Amino acid sequence: MIDPSALQALAAVQSYGSVVGAAEALGYSPSAVSQQIKKLERQTGVALLERHGRGVLITSSGRALADYGRRMRADLEALQSTLLAEPGEPHGTLQVVAFSTGCRGLMGPVLGRITAEGTDLQLRVTCDDPREAVARVAEGKADLGLVHDWNSVPLAVPENLELEWLCVDVADLLVRDDHALAGRAAVQPGDLLDEIWVSTPQGAICNEALLKLHADLGRVPDIRVYDDDFATHIALVEQGVAVALVPRLGRPVLPHGVVVVPVVGPTPARQVGVVHRRTMAESPGVRHIVALLRDAAAQAVPNDS
Repeated sequence: MIDPSALQALAAVQSYGSVVGAAEALGYSPSAVSQQIKKLERQTGVALLERHGRGVLITSSGRALADYGRRMRADLEALQSTLLAEPGEPHGTLQVVAFSTGCRGLMGPVLGRITAEGTDLQLRVTCDDPREAVARVAEGKADLGLVHDWNSVPLAVPENLELEWLCVDVADLLVRDDHALAGRAAVQPGDLLDEIWVSTPQGAICNEALLKLHADLGRVPDIRVYDDDFATHIALVEQGVAVALVPRLGRPVLPHGVVVVPVVGPTPARQVGVVHRRTMAESPGVRHIVALLRDAAAQAVPNDS
């Protein structure tokens, strides 16, 4: 009989491109993964991997078995979420990947609600970029992802994930109160071409949104500082060395001397949502966290000052 654990190991090798990558994802040693593959080859009587330089390639038979292994895992996951869990009594531990401001603005209230409820449900939250959150949930390395999708930078979501939008989060220009734009009721992208910026790191979705704001005018923003913490952005604005485009969700009370100026034409905004695997749609724990996130998003009040 084919060992389901060995099928999972083979599927991981295909997903991560190497025995080492599969081992890291599964929490095993590379030798343990290799032994699982060898056992599967003995059970099936076919070669599943072949050497290629210092790495391995999966054979056509191996790809077929890996695809079956993923389908089997999805079926078992769906069975567990619907038949083996007690409806209305969420429990266990869920892994959540959330972007930083969403962690502050939404996950914080959700964690508070869970503590107040006194249930056996626990969350383990890691902060990361939405693209990484989507990948980790799709690959089974996390259960839920709190993500965002800027109106100028769409977020790709695989078919095996279910996405629910929770709210729209607007970003504002932050400048010091002695800046030339501080007294404006609103600014347009064309007003920002000569500014010095602090931005999230290159490749991050928020950074791409800032680039897109300028690209429509045929310019590249003059970014002098890259930092993934919006608190740093606010501090640099306060010091008068840069301006910043900062979302309202999870934004702290701004220090005296930092001014909010709305941006229009277009208004930079992002949709905030939650993703989970479709096979986990009936999980009481997943459904409960999604409901709590929905409530937290409905109660979130953008910080305009």
